Amino acid sequence: MSIAPVQDLRRIAEAVEQLHGRTVEGVEVRADCRSLRVALTNGRILLVSAMVDEAGKPRLDIDFLRVPDETPHGQLEVPFSIPE
Repeated sequence: MSIAPVQDLRRIAEAVEQLHGRTVEGVEVRADCRSLRVALTNGRILLVSAMVDEAGKPRLDIDFLRVPDETPHGQLEVPFSIPE
């Protein structure tokens, strides 16, 4: 059994702590069961993933994602010219 580094455990605890008092809107699990996505009603997402590091050891990764406040409107226009 391997032990996770303390900084990883702190980061995981901080991410999970942000769920306190929140309402879950939906939960999705990947078909291969390598990740769990928890969507909250305030637009944030908790992503829990089982990964393999460079040394081949399994590790648990947790990210607390924020949805951007503004969604871009319209299209991105990029001018270009064709040389003659």
